[in-house]
Amino acid sequence: MVHIPIMTLILGLETSCDETACAIVQDGRKLIAQSVKTQAAIHQTFGGVIPEVAARHHLEAINEVIDDVLKESNINKKDLTAIACTNGPGFVGALLVGLSAAKALAWSWSKPLIAVDHLFAHVCANYVDTKLEPPFLCLLVSGGHTQLVHFSDYQTATILGQTLDDAVGEAYDKVARMLGLGYPGGPAIDNLARSGNPDAFPLPEGNVEKFDFSYSGLKTAVLRTIEKLEKQGNKETLPLADLAASFQKAANQILVKKTVLAAKQLNLDTVVLAGGVAANADLRKRFSQIKELEVFMPPLKYCTDNAVMVAACAHFMNLNANMDVSVYSRQKRKKQ
Repeated sequence: MVHIPIMTLILGLETSCDETACAIVQDGRKLIAQSVKTQAAIHQTFGGVIPEVAARHHLEAINEVIDDVLKESNINKKDLTAIACTNGPGFVGALLVGLSAAKALAWSWSKPLIAVDHLFAHVCANYVDTKLEPPFLCLLVSGGHTQLVHFSDYQTATILGQTLDDAVGEAYDKVARMLGLGYPGGPAIDNLARSGNPDAFPLPEGNVEKFDFSYSGLKTAVLRTIEKLEKQGNKETLPLADLAASFQKAANQILVKKTVLAAKQLNLDTVVLAGGVAANADLRKRFSQIKELEVFMPPLKYCTDNAVMVAACAHFMNLNANMDVSVYSRQKRKKQ
């Protein structure tokens, strides 16, 4: 176990999906410098992220983002505490680019290598520029995960509930394709829904037992609604904004309901929002309206994949420093 001192300067790398990122963070709270190269425009052509394409572009960008951060920060490599990187979950080829670069830096600079979990890193984005401390309940929402996680301390997390099928971000992408909005679906629906009526179409919330979630029924309900409208002769004039707003309301409302319920049952007074879907304007608005709990949400720039959260995670999680670490594609932690 590597014991991180109180004063740290950690260089983090993130390459789990389609952002190549590097950052240096002090004490897990203060950003010193960061650089992000996104591939979003590249993958729009395919309607989703192609792992092989993503890995190739990470190879092209990884040295550039590292050089950018070292130049901007003006920090000598000898003053760095550790090198951190994401080693999963994510696309294996993409993760290997970041891990290989991190190992090379750690070995050549004689620094400990700390591999962090991508999902834990998203949660740790909330520590940057805040005084957030555990215990708290986190709603973790992304393209691949929808979970309620109880953090009793910085290192201990218990999954209370999770999606039984589609993650909420995945549902956004699929419904966006139904509506002809393209990829990525989350921002497209979020933007379109602002001009729509969220009460235009009553759609099911997928209220399964306890703190789990389900989005397959909601997704199917949207499809059936579209089919019904098309049969009525509205194929060319579908009320896209109303459909988007109605879907978004059903998708997000249940997230907030279960978050508040779980927090009350655990006697927690703090809730945290994390993950790529944390950038959704409607979800952020609903979270900000929770009056009975203290609410933390990362700035938009820390919602999507970035290396700031990776470096912060390495500081707070007190993880193993190990050059023999490998990558993994799926989440290791199970619901308890």
